[in-house]
Amino acid sequence: MLDGTARTFLAEMLIIPTGILGAAFLARYLSPAGYGLFILAATSIAWVEATIGSIFSRAVVKFVSEAKDWRPVGATLLRLHLAAGIGAAVLVWLCAAIVGDAFKEPALSGYLKLFALDIPLFTLTQAHRYILVGLGRFRQQALSSALRWTSRLLLILLFLQLGLSITGAILASLASSLVAFCASRLYIRPSLFRRSTFPAHVLWADGMPLSLLALSMRFFDRLDLFMLKALGATAAEAGFYGAALNLALMPGLFALSFSPLLLSTLARVLREGDEALARTISRDALRVALWPIPFACLTAGASEDIVRAIYGEQFKPAAPLLALLIVGAVALAIYSVGTAILIAAGRQRVALLLSIPLPLVAALGHLWLIPRWGAPGAAMVTTIVSGLGAGLTVYAVFRCWRILPPLATLARAVLTGALAFTLSAMWPAMGPLFFSLKLMMIALLIPLALFFLNEFHAGEIALARSLMRLLLRPTARQAPREV
Repeated sequence: MLDGTARTFLAEMLIIPTGILGAAFLARYLSPAGYGLFILAATSIAWVEATIGSIFSRAVVKFVSEAKDWRPVGATLLRLHLAAGIGAAVLVWLCAAIVGDAFKEPALSGYLKLFALDIPLFTLTQAHRYILVGLGRFRQQALSSALRWTSRLLLILLFLQLGLSITGAILASLASSLVAFCASRLYIRPSLFRRSTFPAHVLWADGMPLSLLALSMRFFDRLDLFMLKALGATAAEAGFYGAALNLALMPGLFALSFSPLLLSTLARVLREGDEALARTISRDALRVALWPIPFACLTAGASEDIVRAIYGEQFKPAAPLLALLIVGAVALAIYSVGTAILIAAGRQRVALLLSIPLPLVAALGHLWLIPRWGAPGAAMVTTIVSGLGAGLTVYAVFRCWRILPPLATLARAVLTGALAFTLSAMWPAMGPLFFSLKLMMIALLIPLALFFLNEFHAGEIALARSLMRLLLRPTARQAPREV
């Protein structure tokens, strides 16, 4: 599981350098207002795509992990994703003008219509990735992600140099989704046309709590950006907020990499009847979920330098937003790990009951604070509600299996985070080179500090060394698995 998490996280981490380079190029090429329009279009489409994928994601990982033959489940999933992707693309096309008018940005309509073509491609790719995760083939799905982010950056640079502006960035996203889809088909090829013996209604019936849970979190995700713009923010203000959201991605990438793999592993362990091992894995997972805290503190302390280095001086208002949102992102990562444990333990309805109030409470908070404080109010609401969700989920896991994140780990993470925040905030960075060295040095000091505080056991150190050897070892070529 840790090998797969490491590979998946490293693959998804490519969005940091590729996304940052792409965002820096776009921000300087398009100006804050133009970048704000692109962020609105990209975020809207990403929200639709994530919503479709999340409806079946955890249910499929669970079913594939438990099934003796994955192919019927995979074929049914693929058809559902394709139908949902085409239907969503048509709906976005029809509603594009309405959305543009609602945001008082008529140009947004055309960008949404073009971006809608990405939805079927992306959802098909996600279907393949969920099957790979359920099968425990984490390396292959990590490669698909790596190819997507790398090709997206290269194509953005190419199309913008050709003078295609926002349209070029959208076309780059479309092409990168096609690259990821083709890569996924090299490893598994679930049938799209042959008759499947796995009925779709099983996914709807047994997976309904999981689907509703995922939908609830999709409503919460990026709700702040949409409500900020709907409540009167300009395109430039939306650009500042979108820039801060993009820079607060790392904890979310950790959750995206770790939670599905944790669910898949726990499902297989419980299928074998080893609940004691499942509890041990779950407790260790909650412990690992605390490790991003020092890195979030580092980001918060250096937020102004980070924004200035990546986006330029004109995006300086995004710095205080980043300092708030990175804390909320860590809380959401802990929430995601906790819900994966609850689902594996058969407490889907508990996880659902915890997730439903989050977007409702957040919406009320945004309606109250955004008119008063603007973007900082939106960031504050998102951070507070994320922390509330994380706390309630950890309490539910304790009620279920009597396990908690180790208090000693929490204390070490907070202490190391305070040190990282102080160093990053007070250490002046003169120029891009010294700024990069500063971040690298503090980032390296974090695991060293945790090591000297005795956070890592001897077995974990040995495991880390073995994982490094696994990551550096070439992956053997595998033949595609036909239906």
